Amino acid sequence: MNVNQLLKQLVLSELEKAIDLYLNKNNLTSVKDSLKIRIEYSRDEKFGDYSSPFALENKNVLNKNPKEIAEAVLIEINNDSMFEFVSFSPPGFINFRIHSDYLNQYVASVMSPGVQFAESPKKEKILLEFVSANPTGPMNIVSARSAAYGDALANLLTSLGHSVKREFYVNDYGNQVYLLGVAVLLRIFETKGEAISFQEEESEESVIELIKKRILPKESYRGEYIKDIAIQCLEDQTSTKFVFDSVAKENWDEVIDFLSRYAVDYNLGRQKEDLALFGVNFDLFFSERSLHEAGDVEKVPSILKTEDVTTIDGKLHFLSTLYGDDKDRVIRREDGRPTYLMADIAYHYNKFTRGFDTLIDIWGPDHYGYIARLKGAVKSFGKTEESFRILIAQQVNLIENKEKVKMSKRLGIFQTMRDLLSYLGKQGKDVGRYFFLMRSSDAPLDFDLDLAKDESDKNPVFYIQYAHARICSIFRELQVPMEFKPLESEISVEFLKQEERTRLLFWVARLQEEVYDTATSFEPHRLTNYLQSLSKSFTKFYSQKDNRIKDKSGSERDTLLVLVLYTKLALESGLKLLGISAPEKMSKEEI
Repeated sequence: MNVNQLLKQLVLSELEKAIDLYLNKNNLTSVKDSLKIRIEYSRDEKFGDYSSPFALENKNVLNKNPKEIAEAVLIEINNDSMFEFVSFSPPGFINFRIHSDYLNQYVASVMSPGVQFAESPKKEKILLEFVSANPTGPMNIVSARSAAYGDALANLLTSLGHSVKREFYVNDYGNQVYLLGVAVLLRIFETKGEAISFQEEESEESVIELIKKRILPKESYRGEYIKDIAIQCLEDQTSTKFVFDSVAKENWDEVIDFLSRYAVDYNLGRQKEDLALFGVNFDLFFSERSLHEAGDVEKVPSILKTEDVTTIDGKLHFLSTLYGDDKDRVIRREDGRPTYLMADIAYHYNKFTRGFDTLIDIWGPDHYGYIARLKGAVKSFGKTEESFRILIAQQVNLIENKEKVKMSKRLGIFQTMRDLLSYLGKQGKDVGRYFFLMRSSDAPLDFDLDLAKDESDKNPVFYIQYAHARICSIFRELQVPMEFKPLESEISVEFLKQEERTRLLFWVARLQEEVYDTATSFEPHRLTNYLQSLSKSFTKFYSQKDNRIKDKSGSERDTLLVLVLYTKLALESGLKLLGISAPEKMSKEEI
């Protein structure tokens, strides 16, 4: 469907027509381009479904008081088939109530033969990179939030007609990966019966000197998962022989490189398993090491504008201050080694060479300072600011018994994504995804473990799923197939005019614009809010004795069946976009 066919846009179009008539009648067409015209949802349903602050926001441009403006515009609105009423409310709002007949026709048109979504006027090839957790250990809770956010966003953007690819950038190169290999080597010695110790204070000794003394460097990894990698490596005779032959010959760089690669493959395999448990599948895992091996990183100075690169004190700098950064950044050290930024520039250049129109990155909370320099580099190699968007998945605080649960990665005493999914039980995927998505991603999230474990409808995701399952149970109980039948007879439509029925129909009608607004704002939490409100409207409708479908017959029963079927389709579609299941049956045994 076209964006202009969204219900909110249709209301806006009627308002714009009325404003044009008002301007023409009052010789005010010269100020038209200065006017602000918008539609929003009414803050109080008693005033209508939509409202516009047009009169309030344009009183200075039109040089009239808001009440006078609103009443004059209202006179020009003439669409009795669409609106049950239009009205003014202080201090300057124009209100619209959609007619139930119009709502029925609209919903039927966008729900049959399947749920339709508004397509973007400009369809693009989008590369969405998210999670990209370091392969130095298990994925943490922030990575889980990024996974839920990125996957839902990919679904939402796809619903607009974009071609979206999901990508995970594997940071398998550099000092952290080297230290991972060192940690595995020391744990291999320990597993074979040698005593190892842990460096607690900085020293002048090199990493190799520490290895010879069987001391694990302070900055290396100490988690128990390193032992698991060491044990698995020793179970392979070929790997074991290579490691101990290299140690005997003191080929330290060789054995550390081997174990670094081995550990990366091990950790990445575990990360892929975790992502699969969470319902997240990537199109490509892109290796940072491959950029270095292909020589792409060394080409970076030649792809940036000549005037944006200079050598200062033997170090090659990217003049990122030209693009709003707080200081210029080193991209190649004095000894010729590239910095992480240099590799990142090469990676993003590579993305564009693969034919994508737009790049979207989702980063963790500690990367804010990195935004200006990388956006500057993208501009420097010739792409527009609009073609590269960076989103932030903020910190997650696990809350249990109203207290914050502490996390620490380096020491291995931290909660992993797998720990969380295991803790949440059979419905861990659905509960985890919903809880990560129900707040704006750019704000810290307090993840309430007690609420997440609650099996009642106090749990917000179960509240929505229960509404969906309850509708399915209605059809099972009545032994009626869940088939779409548009309401055409005047008698049937008349049954929709009771308040709670019309309210529910309006919430269903909002689905398409809620999805569109959620996708274009990159804010999946807006869809979770909508699904909560839709479920609340259904629960309120269903709790009324007059809406008990099993007690109805004939046209009224059929009307109510179609209404709840509309609701089911809206709930199911919204949950699917968020990557959450819509069960047809629910019981505590299933939870």
